Amino acid sequence: MSAPTPPEFNESKPNGGNSLEEDVNAQYAGLEFHYVYLMVCAFLVWLIIPGIGFLYSGLARRRSSLSLLFQSFAVAGVVCFQWMFWGYSLAYSRTANAFIGDLANFGLKNVVAAPSPGSVLLPEIVFCLYQMLFCVCTVVLVSGGSFERGRILPSLIFSFCWATIVYCPIACWTWNANGWLYNLPSLDFAGGGPVHIASGWSALAYAFVLGKRVHKGEKLHGKPHNTTLVFIGTVFIWFGWFGFNGGSALNASVRSMMAAFNTNTAASFGVLGWVLVDYIRSRGKFSLVGACSGAIAGLVGITPAAGFVSVWIAALIGFLTGAICSSCKNVDQWLRIDEGMDVFKLHGIGGMVGSFLTGVFAQKWVSALDGASIYEGALDGVGVQVGRQLAEICAIASYSFTVTCILLYAFKFIPFMHLRVTEEAEMIGLDLDQFMDEQIGDWSILEQHSLQGVSHPSSPQTSSEGVGEKSA
Repeated sequence: MSAPTPPEFNESKPNGGNSLEEDVNAQYAGLEFHYVYLMVCAFLVWLIIPGIGFLYSGLARRRSSLSLLFQSFAVAGVVCFQWMFWGYSLAYSRTANAFIGDLANFGLKNVVAAPSPGSVLLPEIVFCLYQMLFCVCTVVLVSGGSFERGRILPSLIFSFCWATIVYCPIACWTWNANGWLYNLPSLDFAGGGPVHIASGWSALAYAFVLGKRVHKGEKLHGKPHNTTLVFIGTVFIWFGWFGFNGGSALNASVRSMMAAFNTNTAASFGVLGWVLVDYIRSRGKFSLVGACSGAIAGLVGITPAAGFVSVWIAALIGFLTGAICSSCKNVDQWLRIDEGMDVFKLHGIGGMVGSFLTGVFAQKWVSALDGASIYEGALDGVGVQVGRQLAEICAIASYSFTVTCILLYAFKFIPFMHLRVTEEAEMIGLDLDQFMDEQIGDWSILEQHSLQGVSHPSSPQTSSEGVGEKSA
């Protein structure tokens, strides 16, 4: 029995047809499993958003943990609006140039039932939702660069602007059929460049522009206040990443299944790579937060390579990325930039490592598992692919860091858009400064009394800084 013929995009029906006059589902008859699978993957990707919130909240000091949970959802709201307004069109319009899309799909015009620009097997509305969640995850990662000292309102407005002038152009370069990196071609299966390199370098820029945190009378943030939240956040992220990588083939082929297997493999070996370096460095001690960081590093490293490599190479990529990121323990001190959430270490450095190794290890037999794509790396004799990957790394890193710095410095000249809280607000914590008191609870009130030197009969004897551990 022959497979159903995929539909073709019809310029006379850019929205896929008039649902009042025809059955727009008929064109996908026999292909429903592809877009149902992608919808399930989209639901999994959504879990990464609260996962990042939990992770960041657990890593921060208690008095600023609520602000990071809030930002994960608030950013999701802002970016959803941005994507519907013009973000999707700027990234994926069919009439885009090599650098950025036009406004052909402004306000999601005609984004309904037509075959999507990413895959003719998907209605465009499914593709749009899936890619929107990628953008949300990326912007939430960037917000980690402002933790414990960034004002929330300017951060949300910055999120809209950053998604527009940084993420959307880079997504267009990488994944739009007209993009210059797409046609180079650089190999980026699920977002090593647009998601990880861009977010890592942009978070570094955010931390650089804000400056170092104030820490009068106390040690600068060195330990997470709640390792349980860190663990739970990592679980959400790991689980959500099955959809992040597994769905990026944009079909339900064997290649998608390989990408999902590679995702788990790289995360597992990332744990081993990070923990091994930690164990050697600490002379026989383990770290739960280190294991969580290793899992995320492995996930980041395999993201660009998931649909291009075999399972044992995925294991190697995960292990190397975990070990390299763990070895960069003092990168903040080397750069003299206070980026305490390790976004640059895990996503910036991890993304660059993964993108480079994709050029080395990409195998054509793996990419051909979906019956359509054939891409090769140095392992298959195409050594020039390493150079193409380096071009992608340099272009995305330099663009995201430079444009993010310019954007943030511009905010300083806009009334009421100053990026940083006052020194007093930073010392008492963002939760008390930026949120209604009744939402915070007694614990943060007690901590405020402690910071101001006020004793309280029911206050705990241990400080929030003594709970948990800090990854390398």
